[in-house]
Amino acid sequence: MFKKTICILISLALCLCLCSCGGKSGEEIELMGKKSDLAKSYMQKIFRLYEAETGNRIKLTEIEDSQFEAEALKRMQSGDGPDILMHFHNADLLRFDVSGSFCDLSGEEWVNDLTDSAKAYCTDSDGRLLGLPFWESSVSGCYYNKTLLDSLGLKPASSQAEFDMLCEAILESGRTPICWPADGCSWMIQFALDPLFADVPENLEKINRNEIKYSDLPEIEKMAEWISAASSNGWFGSDYLSTGWDGISPALSSGSAVMTFIWDTWFYTDFVPGTYTVDDFALMPVFLNTCDGGTYEGGNLNMMMVNKNSEKAEAALDFLRFCAEPDNYNAAFEGISTVSCFKGQTTNIQSKMVTDAAASISAKERVSTAASRIIGYSADGVAETVNKMLRGKLTPEQLVDELDSSRISEASAEGAEGF
Repeated sequence: MFKKTICILISLALCLCLCSCGGKSGEEIELMGKKSDLAKSYMQKIFRLYEAETGNRIKLTEIEDSQFEAEALKRMQSGDGPDILMHFHNADLLRFDVSGSFCDLSGEEWVNDLTDSAKAYCTDSDGRLLGLPFWESSVSGCYYNKTLLDSLGLKPASSQAEFDMLCEAILESGRTPICWPADGCSWMIQFALDPLFADVPENLEKINRNEIKYSDLPEIEKMAEWISAASSNGWFGSDYLSTGWDGISPALSSGSAVMTFIWDTWFYTDFVPGTYTVDDFALMPVFLNTCDGGTYEGGNLNMMMVNKNSEKAEAALDFLRFCAEPDNYNAAFEGISTVSCFKGQTTNIQSKMVTDAAASISAKERVSTAASRIIGYSADGVAETVNKMLRGKLTPEQLVDELDSSRISEASAEGAEGF
């Protein structure tokens, strides 16, 4: 009898110990995202680590990328949304009832471990932190061949006037100042627009309520004038209209072009060394005549957002807390080339180009705003319109009007309020 009592007491003690080590074991949380996003190696690592250490399970609902926005919206509007939704903080998110559907994570303990840029990306205009940024990041700017500049006795620019003089000096040396890949590449214009909407949130709010237009912001026409003049001056070279994604690397690695507007991870995923390698390049701001001191664009980050109406919202929050533990995110991102989203992130690889420019980036980086948050913004459509101007079919003023017309038409088609 005594032995039986001891066994029962030991069993109870073990049960109490297990219960105190992480709550319910075997609970299932549904996480919904794009198929390609959920397949990322660091996402798979964190899922496996969580399941192994907690005994809980992540049920992945993988949606084909092209169908994701429609399916995610349908699920959330039906009242049967997933426990966690992975989404970028972009214009598509405006279709959702964000405040009514997702938890405000501003009070979570891990918030203080987020880098300033990651936190800013995930924060809405009302100051609500919408999700945990668990993703790869990059810094977009003007990447330039420092070896070539040094050989020419030239220095990187710190103002628009200096950048214009730099372009002219490079041109005189017989090289193309800027590799501008007009054939199919569409990201360059968003760098110019970011300061206008990130620095003045009222502009973003008003344009998304259809209360102002691009034409109400004189800097946008100044941007168009600068691009048109740069083309006429030869700063983009002679074949930029036929230069696409595959043409950027040869132009830079050969030294035929000295600068391009791109992001650091490109150098580790797509750049093929030639006469020059990644070690020959450095980073300065993008200058497109909308911001005198230039600008950098922070990375677009996938957020894990918790469905506040889910019965498993607390379990979902616990999963985010697990992801935000330094030991866990460092295990997931080990060896991944990315700018840190967490202050305690140490196992990822960071570009020397970015770390060398850290002070400048800190002062001049903007959250990706134009392409991600302006309702009706179409990067491809913007690029196509800019190319019409570069082919002489539009004046800078007409370009701005056409950009407005296309944006408003797209916003109306999306059913955006006010359009």
